[in-house]
Amino acid sequence: MIKNILIVDDAAFMRMKLKDILEKNGYEVVGEAANGAEAVALYEEVTPDLVTMDITMPEMDGIEALKKIKSVDSSAKVIMCSAMGQQGMVMEAIKAGAIDFIVKPFDTARVIKSLSKVTK
Repeated sequence: MIKNILIVDDAAFMRMKLKDILEKNGYEVVGEAANGAEAVALYEEVTPDLVTMDITMPEMDGIEALKKIKSVDSSAKVIMCSAMGQQGMVMEAIKAGAIDFIVKPFDTARVIKSLSKVTK
């Protein structure tokens, strides 16, 4: 059962929007990170049930962070978030172990559908 979620996005507005969607639908946000390096450190600290990960971020991108999180916890569940036009990067993320992706801007129904896929 997915309950605790870590949100990773360099844009504070995107984190806030996603947090709002998640909390209104019964999920708990246990942490937020602004880049991949923060995400990896925070993952080990809060051990969330799921991570939503932006692809394009400063310091360490989402794909590199995904790989590092998967090396720490091979059962980690990560949903990638990308802007339109990043399909190549999304495919790379799926190959690296992401379980789904959500296109920005966030659509509540799509976010919830993605989470329900994970909980099956």
